[in-house]
Amino acid sequence: MQSILQNIAKHVSLTSDEESLFLSKTETKHLKAKTILLSSGEITDCTYFVNSGILRSFNINDNIIEHVLHFACEGWWIGDMYSYISGKPGNLFIEVLEDAEVVIITKENHQELYKEIPKLERFFRILAENSLVSHQERLMDNLSLSAEERFEKFCSKYPTLIQKIPQKQIASYIGVTPEFFSKMKARLLKK
Repeated sequence: MQSILQNIAKHVSLTSDEESLFLSKTETKHLKAKTILLSSGEITDCTYFVNSGILRSFNINDNIIEHVLHFACEGWWIGDMYSYISGKPGNLFIEVLEDAEVVIITKENHQELYKEIPKLERFFRILAENSLVSHQERLMDNLSLSAEERFEKFCSKYPTLIQKIPQKQIASYIGVTPEFFSKMKARLLKK
């Protein structure tokens, strides 16, 4: 549980009593690789903090093509924020790629924590702002950068994941087909 407390401490300071209260409102689960935590069409009432392992969020379009939106490794948060905030069915799947330990916070407990530890609102606002900036940057990258440049950015953002994630999922994340990705990677290795 130290990992999540260290994550919070990057932005706000909690007393030991506040840390204990926070932890009492969470649940820790160990998950096996290939576990689907959330399926498209489900309503979610929780978010996940990754203590260890790797998760991804993705959707599947009408042509049955996967589009990876996000990877989350140790110290990262993941969830379907549309469903979580709106209370409506979401359009994301969340899958465990590598055996993981996650900390789960339900929306009800989240709201209680805001009342009992107001500085957590600041923490989660900062997370939301950082996420918004990251998603905007990714959108702009997809519109303006070449596939090679997007791959280079992926490598710098997720340096430890390159060898752990299937290439087809990296290709999906950067917005290219697996075939194009293989050819591009071969060209890059020749340089």
